Amino acid sequence: MSRVVIITHEHDRFLGKRNLMLRRGSPYLLFDVLEELKRRGHSVRIQQGPSKTCDADIAVLHVDATITPADHVDYAMRFPFCLNVGASDISKRRISGALISEGEAWQGPVIVKSNLNNQGIPETLLNRRSKRAGKPPPFPHLPTLQPYEVYGSLGEVPGGILERDDLVVEKFIPEREPDGFAARFWVFCGERERCTRYVSPNRLVKASETIRRELVPVPDEMRERRRELGFDYGKFDFVMHEGRAILLDANKTPGRPQNLVKMFAAGAAELADGFEGLIRQAR
Repeated sequence: MSRVVIITHEHDRFLGKRNLMLRRGSPYLLFDVLEELKRRGHSVRIQQGPSKTCDADIAVLHVDATITPADHVDYAMRFPFCLNVGASDISKRRISGALISEGEAWQGPVIVKSNLNNQGIPETLLNRRSKRAGKPPPFPHLPTLQPYEVYGSLGEVPGGILERDDLVVEKFIPEREPDGFAARFWVFCGERERCTRYVSPNRLVKASETIRRELVPVPDEMRERRRELGFDYGKFDFVMHEGRAILLDANKTPGRPQNLVKMFAAGAAELADGFEGLIRQAR
C-alpha cells in the first residue's frame, strides 16, 4: 500500500464542513477518488502549503489557482512522483484552442472571458481567506471579476478588450442542438477516463445544468493536448467544431457539482484504478 499526499494551497479548503452525520465532504472530484483509495488500504494526507517533510510515495499537486505558485511546484518536485507537476499553468492563453488574435477574420459570435480559470474566483477566495488569517494576499494584483460575455461578432466587442492582458476573446462555438447547446467533458486519471457530452438549454454549458448526457469517445487531438499540457489527472472541456476537437478549458482541480455528487462518486472506482496505475508506474 502507498502513502499519498495531496498538496493544496495553505488557504484552500479541500475538505468541507462536517454534515449532520459528522462526515466530511469536499467541493472537489478528487475527494471521491481518495475515499476509494483509502478503502483499498492506501493512506492519504492533505498537506496545506509547502512543508519541509516529504514523507510519501506519491503526491498530487492540487492547488486551486490558475497558476500554481513556484514554491508549491518546487515542493512537489521533491517527491518521488507527483501528479500534475507539469500542469502548473492553466490560463486561457496557454490552454484554449479557440482564441482570436488581433487581426483575425472571424465572422461568427465571440465570447470574452477572464484569462484566469473560473473567472479568477479561486484566487479571490484564497486572497479573502488569507486576509482573514492576517496574512498578505497570495495573488495581490488580481483583476476585478467579470462575467463571461457573448457578442454576435468581433465587431461588437468593446474597444481595447483585445489588448487587455487579463481578458481573452474566443470564438463562441458550442455544439448546437434543436433544444440547446452541447459541450464535452473529459475526466481522466492515468489511463482511466470517462468522456460525456452534455446538452444544456444555456449557451454556457455546465454539467450541473443539463437536460441530457451521453458517453462519447475521446478524440486523438485531446489526448495530444493532454500530453502537451502535462496533465496526469483532471478535466478537459471541449467541443467538436468543423470536424475538429477544440479545447476550451483544462482544470487540474475539477469540482463535483452538488446535484451530481452521486454520479461522480459512482465513477470514483474507475479513476482510483487509474491512480493505482500511476502508483505502479512510479515504483
